[in-house]
Parts: sequence; C-alpha cells; structure tokens
Amino acid sequence: MTDARFEDGEDAPLKLLAQGADDLPVISALVQDAVLQAPDMTWQQAKRRFACLLNRFRWEDRAAAETAGRRYERARALLVVDGVTAVRSFGFDRKDKDLVLSVLSLGWTAGMDGAGKLTLVLAGDGAVEIEVEALDLTLQDVTRPYLAPSGKAPDHGL
Repeated sequence: MTDARFEDGEDAPLKLLAQGADDLPVISALVQDAVLQAPDMTWQQAKRRFACLLNRFRWEDRAAAETAGRRYERARALLVVDGVTAVRSFGFDRKDKDLVLSVLSLGWTAGMDGAGKLTLVLAGDGAVEIEVEALDLTLQDVTRPYLAPSGKAPDHGL
C-alpha cells in the first residue's frame, strides 16, 4: 500500500474568491487569454453585479497536458463582480455580436475606504472598468474542460 499522491486527485472545477488586492493576481493569471464576446458580459444594475462568461485556457493544466502528450484544454467560467456601482467599456463596440475579445489581465486601482476600480484589460487596447464599493470577485468553472479548439497554448512571443 502506498500513500496517495497529489496527481491521483481528481481534477475539480475552479471556484476562487478575491476580496483583496493580494488575491487578484491569482485570478488574473487564470483568466489570461480567456476569450469572450460582448453579449457574454452583463451588468445587472439593480443587483449591483457584473458578470461575464469566459472560455478560459486552463493554465493550471498546461504542464500536465505537455507531460502526458495530450491537447490543451479550456473551460467555460463565470467571472462575477458584486457591489458594482458603475461599468464603462472602452476600445470595442459592445453591439458587435461577432467580435471576439481576449483577456490580458485584471487590474485594481484602490480608492477610498476599500472602494476602487477593477479593470478587465483586453487585447487591442480594449477595457472594461468596473467601479466597486469593495473588491468582491469570484471565478467559477461552470463546464467540464474541453479540448482547446486551436490545440495550442496561447503564446505572446515573449
């Protein structure tokens, strides 16, 4: 009989919470190179909630895929921000239903008394600025992983 190894564990869907600036880099790294379309973003003003449905590259599985010689994966995930007071978008046409947006990172600018601005930075100089009373963000996978259509890992040539 041998001890269980980490690798023997079952892949579980991500469910992460960020409630402070120190939590944000992990979620930002996991949504880097996620793709979405403008209709996949919504601001529910009455509920003070912004949400978007992402097709996120599974960075946490990249090394395992390479070691096993299998294709890379993506998963559909919900990025939800609560306590939202305002939302603005820049650099893209929200009405263009065919436009594919690519996430570069999440940024945080602190304001007074815990309030601030969360910025969803997009490729091509686009951005979504989300003003909040306090940082309250969740990232949750909502589908099982699927094979990345391109079969490749995102590469920025750096």
